[in-house]
Formats: sequence, structure tokens, C-alpha cells
Amino acid sequence: MPPRKNRPMEKPSDVKGIIKRIFSYMYGFKVHFALVVVGVIFSSIAGVAGNALLTPLVNNIADGLQGEWDKSKFIMILIGMAVVYAVGAFSTFMFQRMMMQISTTTLMRIRNDLFNKMESLPIKYFDKHTHGELMSLYTNDTDTLREMLSNSIAQFISSAITIVGVFALMLWYSWILTIIVIVMLVIIVNVIGFIGKRSSKGFIAQQKALGKANGYIEEMIDGQKVVKVFCHEDKAIEEFDKLNEELCEAATRANTFANILMPIMNNLSYLHYAATAIVGGIMAVNGFGGMNIGKLVSYLQFTRQFSQPITQVSQQLNSVLTALAGAERIFRVIDEEPEADNGYVTLVKAERKGNELVESENGDIWAWRHPHKADGTVTYTEVRGRVEFDDVYFGYEPEKTVLNGISLYANEGQKIAFVGSTGAGKTTITNLINRFYDVPDGKIRYDGININKIKKSDLRRSQSIVLQDTHLFTGTVMDNIRYGKLDATDEEVYAAAKLANADSFITHLENGYNTMLTADGANLSQGQRQLLAIARAAVANPPVLILDEATSSIDTRTEALIEKGMDSLMNGRTVFVIAHRLSTVRNSNAIMVLEYGKIIERGNHDALIAQKGKYYQLYTGMFELS
Repeated sequence: MPPRKNRPMEKPSDVKGIIKRIFSYMYGFKVHFALVVVGVIFSSIAGVAGNALLTPLVNNIADGLQGEWDKSKFIMILIGMAVVYAVGAFSTFMFQRMMMQISTTTLMRIRNDLFNKMESLPIKYFDKHTHGELMSLYTNDTDTLREMLSNSIAQFISSAITIVGVFALMLWYSWILTIIVIVMLVIIVNVIGFIGKRSSKGFIAQQKALGKANGYIEEMIDGQKVVKVFCHEDKAIEEFDKLNEELCEAATRANTFANILMPIMNNLSYLHYAATAIVGGIMAVNGFGGMNIGKLVSYLQFTRQFSQPITQVSQQLNSVLTALAGAERIFRVIDEEPEADNGYVTLVKAERKGNELVESENGDIWAWRHPHKADGTVTYTEVRGRVEFDDVYFGYEPEKTVLNGISLYANEGQKIAFVGSTGAGKTTITNLINRFYDVPDGKIRYDGININKIKKSDLRRSQSIVLQDTHLFTGTVMDNIRYGKLDATDEEVYAAAKLANADSFITHLENGYNTMLTADGANLSQGQRQLLAIARAAVANPPVLILDEATSSIDTRTEALIEKGMDSLMNGRTVFVIAHRLSTVRNSNAIMVLEYGKIIERGNHDALIAQKGKYYQLYTGMFELS
């Protein structure tokens, strides 16, 4: 497996492009979004109108102090203010509810695209990215995006409408006082621009550092037993402290600029309010510019109302920058090239009519359907599991080859074993048979067909693989065995379990085949988990079987018990076996001894013993596998 690499630090993408792409996921919500805009407009207008009504209200009270109070007018103004604020409250409730529906559905669509793309990515992508880093996309990044969609968008629209409306009224009330507003607005915009640029870079770095830290935590949780066994706790803590410190530094840089914005904005708004109150008071006392006490009260409220949305926008800046950084990471994965598959040969059911195979849904023969572009004809080849490597070269990295000129063949029903030191290329060969990777040089043929011509999903359906690291899913024992063939009947599952000799321990579980497995089958022993993996391969009933250290987690007694079942499972199939335990490959038709990506010896057990080469040294204990 190639080494994993951390992503390089990258400059943020075009912000406009990211925002445009986020909005592209809001399709089907034109009416909802229109209602949101209408609701925001009514809410903003209600806030502005409510403050505007303070002018006649205060003037009415002032007249009352001079004995000219109009009671009916006072009551009408109060009723008007109550209606205005009620409309505003209702509008706010409605647009926030609509926005929540839009945001949750948008996130659902983004997560669907992200998961669908993840399922289409090649194995090499997951070899180069930690699980925790990918999980961070579904948790941290989508959560920050949700915060932006549900709150920030509506807040920006509301703030824009409020600022425009309030500014127009302020200009109408007093153009002189509005000059103070314009000067303060220029200062505020420059402050936000200066701090925002520095905060944006910090949030990009914070999200990437968070992904790395999550990846490391996920690996440590998975490998906690290994950490304990090798007393790696101190080293693990040291490495986590380093990643945590990087995250802390990135978060500090991001939030330092973001958090100082709020107090700066508050102080500027206080300064603005004080300056307006002093100048407006002087104008009201002298009756200059038509200013009176009622207008001054309303104008001071407008001053608050004008600075409040700007302050709120600056508050939302944190979540917006974080969300855009997270969206950039999500879209980067969505934009990854999916696993290429130019195969056109497919796996179909067929039946024999005379000497020919004919495609039939009710057929009992699996065949390769091979359309020929040259003449438009279609031929059918029975699936037999004959595999051939012809001078194959391969490397996970272009500059470092793992396989060097591998040539071999496996006829139908043969058992081929691979023996060699770690890194010799054994698992790589099986990865190529599954087309987890494509070969740059040489050819691999399956039943005489170049596997590059076979559709990957059909190629893999014709094979089963039992890995050294068994993965069990949350569900019942029966569900996990049936994973090898989703439409398998209960009887087929029971038969597969018996064939793998797993039936005995399954029936002794609390609920038998209906026992729930969680946490990757933590309530089972390693050997039992391996037996379920073998049963899963058995229920698929494929022509080609790959056993990658399949019995490595099974003790010798259990291995002896399942030997007959494994022989039954391998009977009539082409089997590739990778094993360090040489007793498991002794009865193979051919044994390939690999070293540095080359086959240095090949033959059956007796022939290789007679050669007295590397295999003889391994088998007699003169040399040990590393």
C-alpha cells in the first residue's frame, strides 16, 4: 500500500465561485427563497418603521408637556407601532423557518454528492487520505456550512435592506448628521476589510489543521490496542500535542482577528452615537435644519439601527469564513476524478444452446458479454477464472516500481500461492487482479480477455477476496455474511457458514445468526471475525477466490477444522493464496516465490523442495520471512 500523504497548504479558491456553487444546490426552492426575501423585507421595514414612529410619538409627548397633548393621536401611534412590530415578528418567524428548510435540504444534497463521489473514488485516493480527514468533511465542514446557510444568508439580506432603508430615512431627516454617518461608514468598511483578509487565511489553515488532527485521533482510536501493546502512549501523546498545537496556533490566528472585530465595531458605534447626539442636540436646541426633539430621538435610534446590522455582519464573518473554507474542502473532494472505467465487457447469465452460449436471465452459466466495435458482433465467453499475467510492471508511484516483469498464469480450478518477504509484491498482484489499480506496462487477461476491457464492477462480481484485516458492518451476523451476495437466501447463508466452519460458533451466540454486531464485531474474537469473512466469500460463490493471509488470525486447531471446508470452497475455483504460514500453501498447484517484485522461483511444493532454493530454506527454517 502506498504511503499516505498530507495535503499541501493551498491558497483559497475564488470566494464568488464557492458561493455561487453553494447556491446552485438550492434548486427547487425559488418560491421558498422568494418568500424568505419577502419575509426579510417586511421584517426590516417593520424595524425601520417602528423607529420612525418614535418621532410623532415623542413630539406628541412633548406637546403634552406644554398642555397640548392629543390623546387619540397618541393611542393611534401606539396601535400602529404594535401592528408594525407584530408584522415584523411574524415575518421573522416565517423567513427563519423557511431558511432552515432550505439550509437542511441543501446540506442533504451536498452530503449526498459528497458520499456518492466518495463511493466512486479509486482505492488509491483512500490510501493517500486519512479516514479522520475524510470524516471531518461530514462533521466539521458541513456543520459550519449549515451555520452559514441557516443564519448568515438571511442576516446579510436583512442587514442590506435595513442599512439602505435606514440610510434613506437618515438622509431625509438630516443631511448634516448623515455626513457623520458616511465618515463613520468609510472607517468601518476599511476596518472590516483589513481584519477580514487576515482572518480568512487563518480559517483556511484552521480547517486543514482540524482535518489532520481528526485523522490522527481516528487512527489512534482504531489502533489503541497496538498503542498499549507497544507502550506507545507517550509517543502518541507527543505526536498529538504537535498536531493539537498546530491547530491551536491556526485557530488563534484566525479567531484573534475575528474576535477583535466585534469590540472594535462596538466602540466605533458608540463613538458614532455620541457624535450624533452632541451635534443633533445642538441642532435641536437651536432649531437648526428643522431638527426637533422627536426627530433627534428617532435619528439616534436610526444610528443604532444603522450600526447594528454592520456589527451583526461582522459577527457572522467568523462563521462565513469558516464555512467557505469547509465548502472549499468539500467541493475539492466532489471535484476529484472518479475511478476511471472504460470497460465494456460485462458479466451476464447465459445458457448453452448446442455449442453456443446464449444470453438468458434464467440461465445457469455466467458468461462474459463481449461486444466487438469493429463489426458490431457480440461474443459470449464462459467465465472459468483463467488468469494470466504477461510481463507486468507496476508501481504505486511512477518513480518506484513494485512489480518488475511479472509473468504467470492460473488455469481454471488451480490454486496459486504467493510466498515472499513483506513488500515483495504479493498483495499488489491481487490488487491488480481486482483492478484496484491499472497496470501501465504489460497485460493481465481474464479468460483470455484483457481486464482493462472488462467493466470493473462485473470483474469484481466474479471474484471474492478474504483480507487479512476483516471489516464487519453494523448489523446481524446473517447480514454480514449476506454482504457477499445481497440476494442470498437464508439457506445459502447457512450453507456458506457451514462451509467456512463458522456455523458452530454462530449457533452458540446469544441470538445465533440474528446476533447484532457493532464496533466492527468487537464482541467476537479475531478468529471468529475471520471465519465470517470466509463465509461472506463463500456465499458469493465466485469462480475466482483470493485469500490474502485469510487464516492468519486463526489458530492451528481452528485452521485444521476449516481445512476441509476451505478445500470444498476452493474446489473448482481459481484460487490465489498469500500466506506466511507455508503449511497452508503446500497443496497448491503452483507456488510463486517473490523477491523485490520478481518471481525468483516457481513450481509445486515437491519441485521447489527438490530445487533447494529460497523456498526450501523457508520451509526448512533455514531462512525466515521478514
